[in-house]
Amino acid sequence: MARFIFITGGVVSSLGKGLASAALGSLLQARGFSVRLRKLDPYLNVDPGTMSPFEHGEVFVTDDGAETDLDLGHYERFTGVSARNTDSVSSGRIYSTVLEKERRGDYLGKTIQVIPHVTNEIKDFISIGEDEVDFMLCEIGGTVGDIEGLPFFEAIRQFSQDKPRGQCIFMHLTLLPFVKASGELKTKPTQHSVKELRSIGIAPDVLVCRSEGPIPQKERDKLALFCNVRPDSVIAAQDLKSIYEAPLAYHREGLDQAVLDAFDISPAPKPDLSRWEDVSDRIFNAEGEVKVAIVGKYTQLEDAYKSIAEALTHGGMANRVKVKSEWIDAEIFDREDPAPYLEGFHAILVPGGFGERGTEGKIKAAQFARERKIPYLGICLGMQMAVIEAARNLAGVADAGSEEFDHEAGEKRFTPVVYHLKEWVQGNSTVARKVDDDKGGTMRLGAYSATLSKGSKVAEVYGSTAIEERHRHRYEVDTKFRKQLEEHGLCFSGMSPDGRLPEIVEVKDHPWFIGVQFHPELKSKPFAPHPLFADFVRAARDISRLV
Repeated sequence: MARFIFITGGVVSSLGKGLASAALGSLLQARGFSVRLRKLDPYLNVDPGTMSPFEHGEVFVTDDGAETDLDLGHYERFTGVSARNTDSVSSGRIYSTVLEKERRGDYLGKTIQVIPHVTNEIKDFISIGEDEVDFMLCEIGGTVGDIEGLPFFEAIRQFSQDKPRGQCIFMHLTLLPFVKASGELKTKPTQHSVKELRSIGIAPDVLVCRSEGPIPQKERDKLALFCNVRPDSVIAAQDLKSIYEAPLAYHREGLDQAVLDAFDISPAPKPDLSRWEDVSDRIFNAEGEVKVAIVGKYTQLEDAYKSIAEALTHGGMANRVKVKSEWIDAEIFDREDPAPYLEGFHAILVPGGFGERGTEGKIKAAQFARERKIPYLGICLGMQMAVIEAARNLAGVADAGSEEFDHEAGEKRFTPVVYHLKEWVQGNSTVARKVDDDKGGTMRLGAYSATLSKGSKVAEVYGSTAIEERHRHRYEVDTKFRKQLEEHGLCFSGMSPDGRLPEIVEVKDHPWFIGVQFHPELKSKPFAPHPLFADFVRAARDISRLV
């Protein structure tokens, strides 16, 4: 039966609970334990799928088709454990389930209340798969004291009481601000945060304190005394140059040992940190630099493309080069020549997105990469824009467009090269969708197989002709233009197993030009870079050496 670690946060949000949870999970793995990580979010959206990237960052997609919080991406990247739809839940999903049960009569006419009905639902969620791993790490979103988070805090308090003594511990992450005017590191915000946590019946066993620099022993002792934790359970979490330093940095601070001590696991297995030592070596001992332009529409918030940024870093590690990414707003190219902006880059990446804004700019970026022989990776919408560009400028379909942007037009004014997918095969069943269906959870989501053409560039990159990748989209490239496009050099080198849906396109006679309908960035890890990103960065490195 699993031991449970509940990770909470205080003082301010965005301190890095997800990163701390992921790093701790990787350290427990290094000691030979199996782990699973979960995220409990207090917002009322059923899932992040319909939220703007500006609101909550990217939407991370699991193999089984769940649209989840971006922290699950951290969990996967650090532990290699594939997330599931049972690893992410929101208040909206909890309340929706409770109300469905009430409508069915499952509660036999009882008055439905937060306690016990909502808290019981949360506890049931936490318990899923508890016999599968040694440790279950559950991160509570938001900060202690948030009114929307109270049901989750009450649920984990109850959960810890329901379990045998010593099976649950609490790790609390706070901020130690440094006041420059007085030259002091302030512990009072952390003391108040712990006081708030204790007032709802939860006492932290481990205190993780974010700070810009080292925490003097005097402040550690003060925190231990006033927060009622052991001195060696006060863990410093200093700012790092790379998030992939976190496992080694937390190990040096004794986080994993403090957790094992809290569970009274002794003697503790010695950790094998060779994986993270290699990762650190590749990051800090790069032998060159490549510049990659990311032409997107959510460039004001880098978390909107978090997995892409990390996958590029992984690709750099695979080639022992530093990847310097620059975010360029695609809308600029709607009105300006892309050349002055894109010249000097060694590769161009166009990521996914929804809606018409910025799409003409993405098309121009694809054209620039194709004509200038610059390595190009188009992901999801980035692939569709590359196909539309080729249709317009190579195959003579001057009015090529997408139903995503033009299906509401009063009169037909385009040729739909990209269309709304109304039916597809998922497993042993057929899925049907309409344009006016609800937006939430109605896309082609999760892992699907693809068959690659023998002798193609992508088959060479993957080293296989059978792959499985994660999808998140409603629109597909129309195969009726396949022959016309292939005659002009754009090859459909990857298809769904039934041959109906294009998965990958590539340009002949080009150093590296590949568009994929799926999201390869979601499966990349620092110790196992995705082959597409590794080869994309290799191509950029080769270009950089020619300049």
